[in-house]
Amino acid sequence: MSAIYGVNPGETFWTGSDIGWVVGHSYIVYGPLLHGCASVLYEGKPVGTPDASAFWRVIEDYKVAAFFTAPTALRAVRKEDPEARLIKNYDISSLRTLFLAGERADPNTVAWAEKVLGVPVVDHWWQTETGWPIAANPVGLGLLPIKLGSPSVPMPGYDVRVVDEASKPLPAGTMGSIVLKLPLPPGCLPTLYKQDERMRESYLTEFPGYYKTSDAGFIDEDGYLTILGRTDDIINVAGHRLSTGGMEEVVASHPDVAECAVLGVKDEIKGEQPCGFIVLKSGVNRPHAEIEGEVIALVRERIGPVAAFKHALVVARLPKTRSGKILRGAIKKIADRDPWTMPATIEDPATLEEIGAALKAKGF
Repeated sequence: MSAIYGVNPGETFWTGSDIGWVVGHSYIVYGPLLHGCASVLYEGKPVGTPDASAFWRVIEDYKVAAFFTAPTALRAVRKEDPEARLIKNYDISSLRTLFLAGERADPNTVAWAEKVLGVPVVDHWWQTETGWPIAANPVGLGLLPIKLGSPSVPMPGYDVRVVDEASKPLPAGTMGSIVLKLPLPPGCLPTLYKQDERMRESYLTEFPGYYKTSDAGFIDEDGYLTILGRTDDIINVAGHRLSTGGMEEVVASHPDVAECAVLGVKDEIKGEQPCGFIVLKSGVNRPHAEIEGEVIALVRERIGPVAAFKHALVVARLPKTRSGKILRGAIKKIADRDPWTMPATIEDPATLEEIGAALKAKGF
């Protein structure tokens, strides 16, 4: 709490999360209270309760020093209030830092939050299994320069490597599988409950001597880590390994896009082809086909023709879990016409039907 989040006993720490998720119980309940902080338990959405100023109201009311949420929540706020006009109605001067985790924080969302809040926006990366950040920018030890799109550097105790399929280390800037050299530091999972063998198979077998994070990315020359997505989000298009996370970053940079998801969809010729699902900012009323064409051109310009990005669909909303993660796997199954079942964690089941209708309308 002090080294990474930079908060002191007596201050208010607010984690806007679901209690059932690891971030919820550890950083709403145990962490802040053990450290002597006040902790906020918030039930409701970042928008519609009653509007997109809910976060700012709570920060003012409880003098929140550090706020921790998911990028999805910020994108929802930006969609409803892109100019952040509502923030002017509240005194959020108590806020020193905004922390993001749970999914990839695209640079556009981070830059927007930095601009409207006027405080450091710190992305950090970890997993349910690790219980605390693997890579972060340690506010309490001294803030490092922030690189948009990067959760910064490994924290003490974690030996982070990027390797190829044969467990060989890759040079700086080269995308590969992110692994943690054993042993894991204190606080991480020792096993799975009554399933020691499954623990070994799931995490320790594929890369001997390492814990498999199932995330893909690279480490740059300065030692900063960049997470490009889950390893199953790396798609193979005509023999080229491409990151859907990298494409999402480009799509999200379009001025009319509030949030997006890019997935690999089955293709008879190329194996997979990327398909972008786009939610527009509130108030955008241009023809959808026009925006879709611009997004396709943007990916071609920034990543190149090799991306084979030819499909973009504007949808009203994306299917998400109650903790705000986009249900990419479920969307992919619908797009691939594979059998699928309703995820137990889904917030609104109707969103998957909407995705199916949008795909059908586009001829998938």
